[in-house]
Amino acid sequence: MKATIKEFLRLEAAGGILLIAAAVLAMLLANSPFFGYYDLLLGVPVEVRVGDLIIAKPLVLWINDGLMAVFFFLVGLELKREVLEGELSRVSNVILPFCGAIGGVVVPVLIYMYFNHDDPAAMSGWAIPSATDIAFSLGLLSLFSNRVPVGLKIFLVSVAIFDDIAAIVIIAIFYSGELSQASMLTAAACLVVLTIMNRRGVSDISPYLWVGLIMWVAVLKSGVHATLAGVALAAFIPMQSSTEPSRSPLRELESDLHHIVAFAILPIFAFVNAGVSVTNMEFIDLLHPVPLGIALGLFLGKQIGIFGTCWLAIKLGFAKLPAGASWGSLYGVAILCGVGFTMSMFIGSLAFESKGTDMNLLYDDRVGTIVGSVLSAGMAYLVLHLTLPKNGRKNGKVSN
Repeated sequence: MKATIKEFLRLEAAGGILLIAAAVLAMLLANSPFFGYYDLLLGVPVEVRVGDLIIAKPLVLWINDGLMAVFFFLVGLELKREVLEGELSRVSNVILPFCGAIGGVVVPVLIYMYFNHDDPAAMSGWAIPSATDIAFSLGLLSLFSNRVPVGLKIFLVSVAIFDDIAAIVIIAIFYSGELSQASMLTAAACLVVLTIMNRRGVSDISPYLWVGLIMWVAVLKSGVHATLAGVALAAFIPMQSSTEPSRSPLRELESDLHHIVAFAILPIFAFVNAGVSVTNMEFIDLLHPVPLGIALGLFLGKQIGIFGTCWLAIKLGFAKLPAGASWGSLYGVAILCGVGFTMSMFIGSLAFESKGTDMNLLYDDRVGTIVGSVLSAGMAYLVLHLTLPKNGRKNGKVSN
């Protein structure tokens, strides 16, 4: 179990560093003479046709609807494993990050609503500051090497998992369009097939993936956001092989996808979504309700919500500090959860771009997300530098 956790953290941290590089490259291109080429790349039309079935989207939406479905598939696999046999399988390990995640979703949303409650179009983005980017956060936390107690890293990962669950629920309920009955019936039929395969002990992954692909197309055409197909598919991947008890199809698939997601999918997503031109931007632009609500929601809302609910849960005796952590380092991680980068931009694209609202709102979303994430990262680094143990030890615990 410890080896699995360390491998997960290592991959996520390395992927986070690559994610940062991809985002910086996108920003440089968007503010250079090559911006036109960058914009043309995102708008390249890509079409897949099978008989009368046509899926035609610009490249950026293939990435946001297609590649991100693979990301959510991995999230679903991680969630299933954690619930069945990981850190989330023990109630005592769940209480603190669960409380933190609730505060970390509710308070940022309230802050955003405070600034945008009188603008119906802007209110579509109410969920943007509720997200935490686990890859970015762990990438930044890795800068402190073995000064970080494993318990604190696990707390961060657990909060992010609950954040992802909240994002899945929010997308399913609030960011789906008008439903197509035929497509929904096709998706439901796929779920029935997946259930039968799982109950009959099918351990080969290929049939699940083929049915999952059909389900993704059906969900894409149904009006429900296509990334949810990835989460649904993950629930049916068997934890153990029926013919080889020592083999875990879920763990094997999770291990394979980690590299693809961390080193390809998330950096590509960051590259196509982080290219915000700031050449003509003035400080007053940051004070528009949408970027201000997002930036303050991520920077202030996350730290207040997560640290506040965790403090209350610990003081009331429902939970205790993560092993090896201090109040100061817990506060630093709460601030770090304000780095919402990838997930905030993804929800922003659903809120504004996909619904055909004013494109200025999408620009404001990007600006607010970047500012809030950068402020959170900078302050978190300062707080963690001051509060983490200097020699990599705390209460006899060593993080590596």
